[in-house]
Amino acid sequence: MRYYKKKHSIWLYSQLFICLWVAMAYAEGIYVNKAEMRLEEDGYHLSARYDISLTPVMQQALSRGIPIHFVGEFSLTRPRWYWMDKDVFYGEQNVKLSYNVLTRQYRIARGALYQNFSSLKDAINILARQNSQPIPADLLNQNESYLTDWVKRDSTLIAKVRLRLDNAQLPKLLQVNALSGSDWTLNSEWYEWEISQEEFTMSQSSDNK
Repeated sequence: MRYYKKKHSIWLYSQLFICLWVAMAYAEGIYVNKAEMRLEEDGYHLSARYDISLTPVMQQALSRGIPIHFVGEFSLTRPRWYWMDKDVFYGEQNVKLSYNVLTRQYRIARGALYQNFSSLKDAINILARQNSQPIPADLLNQNESYLTDWVKRDSTLIAKVRLRLDNAQLPKLLQVNALSGSDWTLNSEWYEWEISQEEFTMSQSSDNK
């Protein structure tokens, strides 16, 4: 009997752990899944993929035709040992997620461009993919000629990305609710990583071949 109770307790704890793990995996919020700098035909882009889970209140508002706006932010800085870090690039991407009650379709709009989807999951999958506008290569080159060769070789770029809910675009009443509760708080926080000058130079060389 003791063995049975012990075995049963272990099973209960294991099930509880699985439930907690699943709850954490599907927790409301925005989390960075992957971030990188990519070289494409029109230049360099900061790219990020997010895991996004809307709160029940957001989903309800969306189903009633209230659009939800997001801002994807991208930043590049160059650390400098002798002075403040140098801002190399900053960009934003504004995205609107909406639902048409009549057609029962979700829409992702970036400026004048938009896509329609039959499910919220499909729309979120597209919203989760964020790319900056093209970054000119000359902004990324180390052009401070008075630095020593040793400093040039060891220099890096610090890349940062973030996706957040734009509460300023909400109806006035919801803006008040957003200030006093967590139902309208959705922010991935800044995700940061280093890009070495050597890595950037190598990607340029391979592109010129």
